[in-house]
Amino acid sequence: MKTKFLSLAMAVAILAMTSACNSTKTDSSMGDTTSMDTTMADTTMDEAGVMVGGAMMVPSKNIVENAMGSSDHTTLVAAVKQAGLVETLSGTGPFTVFAPTNAAFAMVPKATLDGLMKPEMKADLTKILTYHVVAGALKAADLKDGQELTTVQGGKLMVSIKDGVVMINGAKVTIADVVSSNGVTHVIDGVLMPK
Repeated sequence: MKTKFLSLAMAVAILAMTSACNSTKTDSSMGDTTSMDTTMADTTMDEAGVMVGGAMMVPSKNIVENAMGSSDHTTLVAAVKQAGLVETLSGTGPFTVFAPTNAAFAMVPKATLDGLMKPEMKADLTKILTYHVVAGALKAADLKDGQELTTVQGGKLMVSIKDGVVMINGAKVTIADVVSSNGVTHVIDGVLMPK
């Protein structure tokens, strides 16, 4: 009887120790997971952004990465890819990009837009797209009425501000100050055409 009791006591002790070890392991791993989740949540919450085209544009992504998330800029992204400007606009910059929406591109005659997307028209497409880019990171507060901006293409853009509405060559800025890791984007409602 003593032997049975000692065996049973040892089994209970071993089981208790095993449970305690497993419990400690579980608590430790749960603690790690919790702290990891909190860290991830803090990183996401710390990074403020701007909603554009159903996606959050955040400063940790570059201009192209942010644009690729916007459902309102699929035509612009396709044009940037066709012109071979993805690498350039993903570079260190900084750049200020005036980004026409799909609706803005829809105002360009379809035959003209289709023609520009052909491989043989790459140089013309590149001129038009680089006409939407200015060197430096200019936020809305940096833009002044009557200011002239020199584009990467070499042409000039005219800024006009009336009643708080910013216009670039007649195209309205609909969403300003979309900050990326390599510059600033301003969403516009028109496609800017160089002379």
